[in-house]
Amino acid sequence: MTSVNIQTKNLRGSVRIEQEHVENNAAVRDMLVQRGIVPENLPPAEDVKKVERRLKSEEKKALDTGKDKLK
Repeated sequence: MTSVNIQTKNLRGSVRIEQEHVENNAAVRDMLVQRGIVPENLPPAEDVKKVERRLKSEEKKALDTGKDKLK
C-alpha cells in the first residue's frame, strides 16, 4: 500500500514517505480492530526455525519408515 501510494502521490523525501507509512499502518490496524481482530491478543506464530526442524524430522522419519517397509 505504501509503495503504491508513494508512486501515485509522487511522494519525495523520507519524512513524507515515513508519514505515509505510519498512516497506512494506522489504517490497517483500525480495519483489523473494526473486524474484531486485536493484534496484541493474537497468539504468537510458531518460530520458523522450529517449523523447519520439525518438517526435516518428519521427512526423515517418513523416509526411514519407507526403508523398513522395503525390507
